[in-house]
Amino acid sequence: MHDPDPFAPDSGDEAGDTVFRDLIMLTLMGFVTMVILMIPHLNPPAARAEAKPAGHVIVEARWADGLQSDVDLWVEAPGDAPVGYSRKSGAVFDLLRDDLGARRDATALNHEFAFSRGAPAGEYVVNLHLFNPGADPLPVEVLVTVSLRDPSSGHLREVVSRKVTLRRRGEEVTVARFRLDGAARLVAGSLGRLPKSLRG
Repeated sequence: MHDPDPFAPDSGDEAGDTVFRDLIMLTLMGFVTMVILMIPHLNPPAARAEAKPAGHVIVEARWADGLQSDVDLWVEAPGDAPVGYSRKSGAVFDLLRDDLGARRDATALNHEFAFSRGAPAGEYVVNLHLFNPGADPLPVEVLVTVSLRDPSSGHLREVVSRKVTLRRRGEEVTVARFRLDGAARLVAGSLGRLPKSLRG
């Protein structure tokens, strides 16, 4: 009979080593997972500045959601051709979207929006045109808002907010005419509604 080898591994010790190794590995993986989950919270990203809408002169037209009515916003800046559904960009103004009412629209929102790049001195004209009321009963009411960005502070100031009633297909209404001076400020007494067609 041979004496047991004192250096031979004991099966009980081998199982204990395996459990110890597994426990260490699980603990390490848990620690790594916690570190990964905590990294975004250790150095939070800086708070984002509030996004300001683009443009120096901003014109918005808004009518009841869900209507089929195709209302068109037309704007004209000094020395530039009118901008509307058939000419969406000019030297000064851009029409962000030609909203066709509920047709070909992923949402029920009815909204057109134009903004200017810069604010040259001279007269500005804002018109609405009822291209097609669809199956909606007439009249169609539209809220038009014109805002100016203060060149020194960057804040927007509303200068016109007017509800316009469009009574018949093809009707074009001048919502506002106003003048800006060389510092992009509203000229006192220049705000009016003398009709001027922009559709040409």
